[in-house]
Parts: sequence; structure tokens; C-alpha cells
Amino acid sequence: MMGIQMSEHPADVVVAGHICLDVIPTFPERVGSLNSILTPGKLVNVGPVVTATGGAVSNTGLALHRLGIRTRLMGKIGGDLFGSAILDIVRSHDESLVEGMIVSEDEASSYTVVISPPGVDRIFLHCPGANDTFGATDVDITAAAGARIFHFGYPPLMRRMYQAGGEELSGVMRQAKHAGLITSLDMAYPDPDSEAGRVAWEPLLERVLPDVDFFLPSLEEILFMMERPRFDALMAAGPLMEQVDGALLRDVAARLIDMGVAVVVLKLGDQGLYLRTTGDRKRLDSLDLLRPLERWLDQELLAPGFRTKVVGATGAGDCAIAGFLAGIMKGLSPADTLIGAAAVGACNVESADATSGVPHWDVVWQRIRQGWPRLETSLRLDGWQWDSHRFMWLGPGR
Repeated sequence: MMGIQMSEHPADVVVAGHICLDVIPTFPERVGSLNSILTPGKLVNVGPVVTATGGAVSNTGLALHRLGIRTRLMGKIGGDLFGSAILDIVRSHDESLVEGMIVSEDEASSYTVVISPPGVDRIFLHCPGANDTFGATDVDITAAAGARIFHFGYPPLMRRMYQAGGEELSGVMRQAKHAGLITSLDMAYPDPDSEAGRVAWEPLLERVLPDVDFFLPSLEEILFMMERPRFDALMAAGPLMEQVDGALLRDVAARLIDMGVAVVVLKLGDQGLYLRTTGDRKRLDSLDLLRPLERWLDQELLAPGFRTKVVGATGAGDCAIAGFLAGIMKGLSPADTLIGAAAVGACNVESADATSGVPHWDVVWQRIRQGWPRLETSLRLDGWQWDSHRFMWLGPGR
């Protein structure tokens, strides 16, 4: 096993965790339902394949780089054809971005076949590969010297991260926190029938989250992990977002903050992004990028998404996280940070792969200032107020 040459390029954000090669067939505008596509014995004509890197390291990391944020990637790949392709793709963005990658010669690289027809939710066929052996010792925290934020993504798709009650994941986040970095964690939805789907996630999160400053899962992921019976009942009753209300969002976020998180962001798909922050000033006091602290204390906001033509949704949540972390690095208010995150996620869906739709941060904000239309939020938000100036919902009492 070997690492790529040590970086001499400083970074502001380190993105570590899961990385893979995405193989994305392109589809015509009208292709039918997934059931009609995935019929046994049927030949489906598709267009040219899009080959891109995927996973949080690639999606969030490359999106940050495209936004203009100095970024370092830390992932693990195999010494095989897919591993070489991953490095080549990352190098095409910037040679320095491969410098934190680990190549394990006797392992297979991770890959995902992404079936994502226009207007249809995605299906992923995934091989975890070298991600399953990624551990705390694979994170070279000394290489993060000078960085401000450490982001880790997709532990449910990395076996060592969720085994033994999350011991390795806890070690990763703790060492980053002790190194003085602001810590950020994203999740992924595990296959319910897999080993990860059977993990006792709530005690794992109780162990890990005290060392996590920003926690940014999707609502679906966190309900699956923390309230499986409630999640199953909601899913059985119909589309999840048709049943979500402000009380549910607040309840989930409050439990996560009680576990030790400072800032919770829940990804809500086309309904936008929900933010809740702690009311404990002491918990925020060490997060020097959140100045002045008063504007971050005890906040509850929901930013709707932006209207756009959806070409593919691969990596939309990861890119929204990149937008959120970029906003933090820029010193923006909670409202503007959340709006920027939603906008970067919207830019992502304008292309088939996970990051090429993301422009520089200044271009994103130019679109916002020029009046980029917003989507309507259909969630039940009793007691919330609409802020017509910032085009977002304010939680009760805000």
C-alpha cells in the first residue's frame, strides 16, 4: 500500500472517506419507468457512458475545488484499471488533488453503476472495494496542517467505519477534532438487507457525534438509522416528503444536537435544506469560522431549492454540502450559507455526472442575485414564517 506524493499545496478543507468510479449510462428523454427498463431479458438502448469519480471524497471534494475552495482529498483505491481511472479523472481537475490518495495494490477499487434516467429516481449497483478497509490510520492528519475544516463522507458504505460500534469512525473524527479542525460528517443510505443495514446506528452516532461539529445527513438516512419503525411506517404510507412536517424536522434535529452536534443540516431533496443549530454558546465557541456567534446560536431555517432543468441527480446532496462548507469558509450568515448550499446542489443536477455542473462560487451567487427562481416547499410548516427578503422559511419564534 502506498500514498501518492505528499502535497506541498495548502488546503482549507480536507475531504476524506468514500471514493469510487461512477459508470453512468445516458438515457433518451423518454425511456419509461425503472420497472420497464429493468425487465429480465430486455435489451434497452442507451447513449454513451459517462465515466466519473463518485463518493463523498470525489463529489464533495471536487465540487469544493470547482467552487474555488482549496481542497485536499483523502481516499483509498486499488492498484487496478478502475483505480488508475479514478486518479486520471481527479488529476484532470488538478494534479495536486491526487496527493492525499492511498493506492492499495492488492485490493479492488470501488465502483458504482448509476442508473439514472431523466425524471426517475436513481438506482445504484455498488462495489465497496478498498473503501471497506479504510480505517483511522489511513487519515494522515499531519497532511491537514493549515486546514480549517475536516469533512468525512459515507461511513455506512465503508465496513471498518461501522463495525465495532463505530470505533474507527469515532477515532477519525476525534483525531481531526483534537488537531483543531472543525469537523463535518455526511452519511449514506445503506442497503437495508446488508451488514450496514443491520447496524445499531443510534448508539454508534451517540459515540461519534460529540466530535462532529456539522452533521449533514439526508432526512431519509437519519430516520432509517435512528427511528427504523417510524421510518418504515412513513415509507409504507406513501412518499416520505408528503408526510414530513416542521415538527418532525425539529424533533430529529433536537435529538442530534443532544448527542453533541453543533449544527445539523438535513437534506430534503427537492424540498430544500433544513438547518438547526445549538443554543449552547459554549458548544459553538471553539468554531472560529462561525463569527459572530450570535447569528449562529439557536437558529432554525429551511431554504427551498432552485428551479432548474434536471439532467441527473447524482451527487446533488454532496454538492450541496460543498456549497455549505464553502459558505462557512466565506464567513457567511446561516441563511446565506444555506441558500448557497441549495444553489450549488441545483447547479449539480444540470449535468449527468456528480460535479461538472458546479461553477465557481462567484458564478453561483451571480445567478442567485439575478433572481434565480425558487421551488415551492410543500412541507407542512405550522408556526413557521416566510421571509420574503431572503426567500426562506424561519422556524417558530425566529
